[in-house]
Amino acid sequence: MATQDIVSVGQPAKASLLYDPKVRSFVFQMVLVLLLVAGIWWIVDNTIENLRRSNISTGFAFLRGRAGFDISDSLIEYTSDSTFLRALIVGVLNTLKVAIAGIIFATIIGFLVGIGRLSNNWLIRKICTVYVEVFRNIPPLLVILFWYQGVLALLPQVRQSLELPFSSFLNVRGFYLPAIVWNGSGLMVLSGLVIGLLLSWYVARRAYARQMATGQSFPVIWVSLALIIGMPLLAYLLAGMPATVDYPQKGGFNLTGGANVKPEFLSLLLALSFYTAAFIAEIVRAGILGVPKGQTEAYSALGLRPPKGLRLVVIPQALRIIIPPLTSQYLNLTKNSTLGVAIGYPELYSVGGTTLNQTGQSIEVVVIFMIVYLSISLATSAFMNWFNTKMALKER
Repeated sequence: MATQDIVSVGQPAKASLLYDPKVRSFVFQMVLVLLLVAGIWWIVDNTIENLRRSNISTGFAFLRGRAGFDISDSLIEYTSDSTFLRALIVGVLNTLKVAIAGIIFATIIGFLVGIGRLSNNWLIRKICTVYVEVFRNIPPLLVILFWYQGVLALLPQVRQSLELPFSSFLNVRGFYLPAIVWNGSGLMVLSGLVIGLLLSWYVARRAYARQMATGQSFPVIWVSLALIIGMPLLAYLLAGMPATVDYPQKGGFNLTGGANVKPEFLSLLLALSFYTAAFIAEIVRAGILGVPKGQTEAYSALGLRPPKGLRLVVIPQALRIIIPPLTSQYLNLTKNSTLGVAIGYPELYSVGGTTLNQTGQSIEVVVIFMIVYLSISLATSAFMNWFNTKMALKER
């Protein structure tokens, strides 16, 4: 009897697992992960071995040691007897100070210049164009040196200080302005400020809901300003006015009293603000041009004047185009603050460099740099992503 091969009909032969897309993708990813882990292990092992041969200790115990150097600009109490950890904290705070202030000023200048680039006035349009082209095409370090060596260094000496309103003075040593000195606890005033901000947020939400339902607008900006200023002022009066104003006094060789904004901070702030504003201006211009022209014709048909139509109709729609690239400019400004080392501003990179030179803990200091700047960048990106989500157009 002949042997008959029985072939199952409708059941294809079993294919190799390597031809399965899911299996192949998993294998490739596992190989990549193993190669990455092996590379990191090799770098770490090689680094530890080289440090052992050079008799260099590792770890972060050096942060508890005495710093031994002064810092000219500090938001918290600091002396040369403070620890390296406190010195690095001062550097982080100085970096955040110049970054936050720079972002605010760059945004304001950038929006004004970006709108000016689209102005019908020929002179304003050309001035804004020249500003953008000049600042976009020179290195930021050169802008910093220009403000430090070419502008602030040419200010008069202390005896010839420029007198400004509100008992303020400007000279080669910086900007002197009145300072608030708290005689007691300012917790009540701070609580008033927090309450004012919360009430402003509530008013804005209610006004938006009312406008969506009825079409009636509400003066949110003026009411919010009244709450933010009025609530702390009311708390200040109820607390018995626990603060006085210390005005700078002009002497023969120096100014005493008040608060001093040093020229290093001013130079870095002005340079980063004007430099970054040039890029923000182009982003704003592109965002406004990205709004359909029919929107301009629509608000003109409704009788709105161009400034009000731009504020209420065009810019809210342009923000969804502006915000994503705007985030990159904020991150660039924060990272460019490391250039402050060129003029002696004690931000994180400058203080960390001094710490590295005194301790020799190069790897640990670089790791601290990476962690701090990465954290600031991720926090900035997270906030801007949240803001972008809130400003996105939603279907009714």
